[in-house]
Amino acid sequence: MTTLYDVSAMLKQARRDANLSQEALARSAGVSRSTVARMETMAKGDMSVSALVRLLEAAGCELKLIKIGHQRTIEDILEEQRSGQGYAN
Repeated sequence: MTTLYDVSAMLKQARRDANLSQEALARSAGVSRSTVARMETMAKGDMSVSALVRLLEAAGCELKLIKIGHQRTIEDILEEQRSGQGYAN
């Protein structure tokens, strides 16, 4: 099960992978830097879903739901096929 602390760590990693400071990510997402810091550290123990979605988008990511036990979505498989990375049947 993914916890809010896991999501917090994923957000921080997405920001780092995008080579963005907390300030730059906040500005791009239209939130305060303190919101980014609070969500990356889980300072209040929860997070706003709307702010999370905006921050992930600003870092070049999107939030996807994946059924438990599945590693790839249909979108992942289709993208692999389009890019020639899919497995031949």
